[in-house]
Amino acid sequence: MIVKRCSSITQLQLVSIFKDLATVQLESLVPYSYICEYQQDEIIMHEGMEIPLQLHALVLGKLEIKKTAANGKETVVRFIPAGEIFAAPAIFGNGISPATVICQLDSQVLTIEREALLKVISQSPEISLRILEVFNQRLQQLHDTVHGLISERAMVRLVRLIQYYREHYGTYLQTEGDCLNMRLPIYQIARSIGITYEECVRLLKKIKGLVIYKRGGKIIVQDWNKLDLLSK
Repeated sequence: MIVKRCSSITQLQLVSIFKDLATVQLESLVPYSYICEYQQDEIIMHEGMEIPLQLHALVLGKLEIKKTAANGKETVVRFIPAGEIFAAPAIFGNGISPATVICQLDSQVLTIEREALLKVISQSPEISLRILEVFNQRLQQLHDTVHGLISERAMVRLVRLIQYYREHYGTYLQTEGDCLNMRLPIYQIARSIGITYEECVRLLKKIKGLVIYKRGGKIIVQDWNKLDLLSK
């Protein structure tokens, strides 16, 4: 069940594109912004459905973005961590969801009416540049994913997926090695690189000694140099 309420300046500040925005400008967005609360595994939007012309951003939780091919096969395109925006067409005037968005955890989604956002952008054009930068990165990721599915071995795609989450979401040091901040369960890895669950398990076993996979999607890299060589 969706719970909707008004947002606050503090919640707006959690969205990366509003970083360093003046308080007075954030205040002007508050009357037009809302927080919607969703439960784990709840679908926020289905691929192809009409969606309101709004900015959508995740302020708490984690989202899975997936697309369905003509043959019915589902592929995980990306994961959205807290602080990021999603559903680009709703900002640019095309109110059709390009993918299905599912909550991996209990989540809070911030929405801002498009007209109110455009007014603030007119006063702070750098916001539009931040939005374009986000979607440029995602287009590049999509290009790399498509290229990989066509021309690269599954092992290369696996390593590059791990590298992507290291570069974009960071790591933290543990006794066993360098742990990704984002959890990647096996079924999600498999969908992201276009292989079966069983094949993904086999690949992870092949890089045992370089990467430790723990239940729940915790990935610890023990030797980045040797792992990086596998992607070349």
